[in-house]
Amino acid sequence: AGRCGPAHRRRTLPSILRELAGKRQLSEEIVSLLQAQFSDLPRELHSWRQMADYSPEMRQFACLLHLYHIKAYDYLRKILPLPHPYSLTNWLSNNKAAAGFSSDIFLRLQENVERGDQAYRYCAVLVQDMSLQKQQEWDPQTKRLMGFVDLGAGILDADEAPLASEAIILMAVGISSPWTAPLGYFFVNSTSGHFLAQLLRQAINKLNNIGIVVLAVTSGASARGAQTARALGIRTDPKRIQCTFQHPPGSAHSIAYFFDVCHALLLIRNALQCFQKVEWLGDTVWWQHVVELAALREQRVVEPCSPESGRAGSKGSYHLKVNPAALLFSEGVAEALEHLQKLGLASFQSCRGTVKFVRLMSSLCDVFYGRGPYGKEPFLTGSYTKISNLFDEAKSFFVNLTDSVGRYIIKSKRKLGFLSFLLNAESLKWLFSNYACPEGTPSHHLHTRAFSLDPLEQFLRALQQACGSSGSPTCTVFQAAYHKLLASCSLAPGSPHTSGNASPRDISLSRRRDLTLGSIRAQYQPAPARTLAPEYPCSAGLLLPSSALSNALTDLSLHTRSLTCTAGWVAEQLALDLHCEACLASLFEADESRLRCRSVLYIKKLGGVSLPSASVHHITSISEQVLNHYGKVGGANKKTKLWHLSLEQKVFQELLGESPLFPTLTNHLFEEDLSINNHFSVLVKEITRCYLNIRTNPAQHLNLKYPCGRHRLKRLKGKHLFLSPLGSCQSS
Repeated sequence: AGRCGPAHRRRTLPSILRELAGKRQLSEEIVSLLQAQFSDLPRELHSWRQMADYSPEMRQFACLLHLYHIKAYDYLRKILPLPHPYSLTNWLSNNKAAAGFSSDIFLRLQENVERGDQAYRYCAVLVQDMSLQKQQEWDPQTKRLMGFVDLGAGILDADEAPLASEAIILMAVGISSPWTAPLGYFFVNSTSGHFLAQLLRQAINKLNNIGIVVLAVTSGASARGAQTARALGIRTDPKRIQCTFQHPPGSAHSIAYFFDVCHALLLIRNALQCFQKVEWLGDTVWWQHVVELAALREQRVVEPCSPESGRAGSKGSYHLKVNPAALLFSEGVAEALEHLQKLGLASFQSCRGTVKFVRLMSSLCDVFYGRGPYGKEPFLTGSYTKISNLFDEAKSFFVNLTDSVGRYIIKSKRKLGFLSFLLNAESLKWLFSNYACPEGTPSHHLHTRAFSLDPLEQFLRALQQACGSSGSPTCTVFQAAYHKLLASCSLAPGSPHTSGNASPRDISLSRRRDLTLGSIRAQYQPAPARTLAPEYPCSAGLLLPSSALSNALTDLSLHTRSLTCTAGWVAEQLALDLHCEACLASLFEADESRLRCRSVLYIKKLGGVSLPSASVHHITSISEQVLNHYGKVGGANKKTKLWHLSLEQKVFQELLGESPLFPTLTNHLFEEDLSINNHFSVLVKEITRCYLNIRTNPAQHLNLKYPCGRHRLKRLKGKHLFLSPLGSCQSS
């Protein structure tokens, strides 16, 4: 650092700040904040000569100036003996769960590195913000006012200081092993891309100091994210994409930059919706095709039965039902559009271009989410060749997309989503070339999930739960919740310490909820208020468990029909809240031979109710048996939460050892780490809970009536018996 020269001896710190403001190297707002917060700092420059004697206020001043304006800090270093920017990381760190970098987390990461654990050799850094409620509070423990901006070096609590409006959270994620580490948080009022760029460089430097190499950085695909990328040296011009930046600046080490895939997909969906029609080398992508598909709630289809059924010439009646949990950019939606075109539906007769675009986007999602034909190891040589060809096709597609008047989309105000995918593609290819091939690098075991914000969103969901409310927390509440999570934090790969009740797959599905057909349908056809008593359960003939003779005196066929209808009603109720396409499809008795995708289902109906799948029917049957056997005991403890839990436990015990449930979900069960809350176990639990709730509280759900009439049993595909009415049922 420079020394004070003769020409500078009469200059004071306030005069230098005013000089920087005059040169527009510092905003008037920052200068006013610095002067208000640090009015007690030494004015004379000679008082700043010994860094070892810097007071906490002097350190806080240096950190604040560096993060908010690096050029002003560099200028001041020529006059004052301020430390090198990367030495400021120690002043931005705290031992407890206070704002700043968490010293405890970095110490534990260092211990793993020093033990030689290769899983912690490489990582990606994620950055995301969380909204805060502006509120000034008194902390009786520290005896200080809370709610102000805090960057880790101390609270800015001057009268003129602004209240914090958001928290910036940083996380390190293992690339070759799925470990996560919350690095710290910072209370800010307003931030710029330049501020986040400096914060990211501080985090990278601190990780490098303990032996961890940062290979990638991920931010949101937003205006701030784009500004952060530019501040780091990233360029997104399709003709001259620069997907890496040097750290430290001017060094040989490069770091790739990614935009969050989910954010980019939302931007592309918005672009299609705004343009309505985009064209590419003779093909046309129509947004209306997506709207028509999403709006297709149910349609009755009558088809001749195949010769294999033994009933040639007769007709089978099915209801074509769109799966609202299906993701817009998925292979299932592409297949559904093609299928509806083959059926001759007028709305889908010119959908070739739309199908091509949806299929391309689906393949890109498969790569960045590590699924489908690319699996979880996209850096294998065979897979990479396919990926490289896919990226070339996507680039050709995106740069030639035009709107209805011939203007290029890539140059329009709706370009960021497409540019994000082009940048991500270049970053992934760069990682393969530099870190998946040479010896001594992490080989092909690079998890692409580490390049999305999903792991950080999972932590933020757990943090929101710990805050105890769905709204924006205050600084005090946020800090307490963060401290609670940090206390139970385990850095072991796959550890659920910060997951809350949601799995990584659930977080990913939840984040993409606005990309489902159901969300698109809701935009154009607002759903009516949900009713708990649709018409078909009213005539299902559910029997009160308190009726001692009801089951004995009732026709067995009526009881079976009642059970079937109720199981179908349970399936439809659960389908309203399911966000997993595969799980929703598994609830119903569908004819898989007609369409091998889950976006469009062929479902049998019985008197207005969808027939449940064999697994749903089996679970409800076991639940009914348990209820009949154990529901007669309990006395005063009946219908308490504990009693309901005991019934659920009995059902699970009965199901153990049975034939496997949900055969279509065999692979889906193992897509995530086995846990008590994976999709398979949750589905069984929710079906049981919903059925028992209906049966033990019938008055809340059904207007019980006992239909009469003639019924006949019908066997579907040899799985189980259902009932089909021969005539209309009339209530008694």
